Amino acid sequence: MSNRIRTDDAGSKIERPVLDVSHYSMLYDTEAGPVTALDDVSLKIWRGETHALVGESGSGKSTLAWAITRYMADNARDTNGAILLSGEDMIGKSRWDLEALRGKRIAMVFQDPSSSLNPSMRLGDQLAEVLVRHRGMTWDQARTEGEAALDRTGIAKPKEMMQRYPHEASGGEKQRVVIAMAFACNPELIIFDEPTTALDILTANQILDLFVRLREETGVAALYITHDLGLVARIASTVSVIHKGSIVERGDLSKVFAAPEHPYTRKLLAALPRPEDRLALPAPETDAPLFEARDVGVKYNTPGWLTRILDSNAAPLWGARHISLDVRPGELLGIVGESGSGKSTIAKAATGLNPYEGEIRFDGRTFPSRDDFDRQYRREVQIVFQHPDASLNPRETIGGILSRPLKLYGLVSRGRVAARVRELLEMVLLPADYANRYPHQLSGGEKQRVAIARAFAAEPKLVICDEITAALDVSVQAAVARLLVNLQKRSGAACIFITHDLNLIRQLAHRIVVFQRGALVDAFDVADAGTPDRHPYTRALLDAVPVPHSVDLSADPMESLT
Repeated sequence: MSNRIRTDDAGSKIERPVLDVSHYSMLYDTEAGPVTALDDVSLKIWRGETHALVGESGSGKSTLAWAITRYMADNARDTNGAILLSGEDMIGKSRWDLEALRGKRIAMVFQDPSSSLNPSMRLGDQLAEVLVRHRGMTWDQARTEGEAALDRTGIAKPKEMMQRYPHEASGGEKQRVVIAMAFACNPELIIFDEPTTALDILTANQILDLFVRLREETGVAALYITHDLGLVARIASTVSVIHKGSIVERGDLSKVFAAPEHPYTRKLLAALPRPEDRLALPAPETDAPLFEARDVGVKYNTPGWLTRILDSNAAPLWGARHISLDVRPGELLGIVGESGSGKSTIAKAATGLNPYEGEIRFDGRTFPSRDDFDRQYRREVQIVFQHPDASLNPRETIGGILSRPLKLYGLVSRGRVAARVRELLEMVLLPADYANRYPHQLSGGEKQRVAIARAFAAEPKLVICDEITAALDVSVQAAVARLLVNLQKRSGAACIFITHDLNLIRQLAHRIVVFQRGALVDAFDVADAGTPDRHPYTRALLDAVPVPHSVDLSADPMESLT
């Protein structure tokens, strides 16, 4: 057993680690036989320490979190080692003991706060329920304490937030509520599983600041799970890198960043986007725009006649207003801004998914409304969405998905469709036999490559990419970004790349425009991103970007992905 007490240089006893995972292994029993999920994993976390667990999707990060909290699948089986919480072994505890322990001594904050909140209960009641159950408060006491807990997270109007339902709060507000619930019972350990991945960069920055402050105030031990090494540099002191269920490197954060020893760690660090590492895009050959938005606005929830009669002040909500921008042939234009800034709203207007006011011009033609978009426009302007699962038909094979635009626009003869599908798959670095697979048989990065191939299958002049790398691991993100640049070079298509990752877009774009609250507030060549005359909001976005310590790495993030 590794139930040891830490000692200082003089040999005096200090405290035992809050979490001590010692040589732990676990497998899943499947029809094909046992599958090892975690192999000989060891790590320790002390009071007041944040230990980062870093790895890509499928590496075993979340599996370890579930093992620690004992939320395990029916076919999961411990095969070796121990998991100690302040010296108590979690393995073998009864269901009753675990239910009493979770929330009180160990808490967890998930990536998507909506998955942690009951949509049919007010936020205040959900927070109070934790306090009633684990701290023995009355409901009145719990509501008072819950309001104070929300106030500590920086929520502007905690009393009003207590009365809201989850759908009435923003993503950042919901994550603050979940964090308040996690800290409410002063637990010994909190596990954070990618808590900022679904948030825009400014909100994520605020959540990280909140986490650091609450950790310092409470002395809680924290296991912070992430695939973002840039983020880790802000919040952790020690790091373990997990790959295929095994810890391949661990140690002091600065030492691991300065001199990574394992090839996998080097690959993760090499894949981080750095603005100075520009991907070579040819400059546009002309200043004449291919695409123009002129004073474009998109409004939602326009009140009907009855609403206007009952409420003379009723007005629509503008998702974006007075937007004017242009894109030149062969240019990559970056659009950045936080959630709700209007980025995707304009992208959907440009592709006919949102009605708009104003005017869109494309390749010498003018379109006063989306009803004027014709077959040619819809072929020549394509969009790739953030989540490929939402845009790929799960009942169609990959070959069927890629052949649809070929047949719809008559781009090749019937006898050439299969050959062109193979060409498209090879173009996005996927094997030709993937044509016979279905979307669920592909990884997230592979599905996103299929979505990109489908967009380029239509032989477009403009491709709009809406947060296409946001949900991907860092090395897959690097591969997809480089793939897009290569496709753009080969095809000559222009691109609008929407993202909240300023490090990434500064690698890719010729120019950047910045959206805030539905308005375009800044526009500049990428080389001018750091100049003093930038808009205050642009500077805030730049300052919020987490950047790891500089390290000279030769690993190619494409190496394991081609």
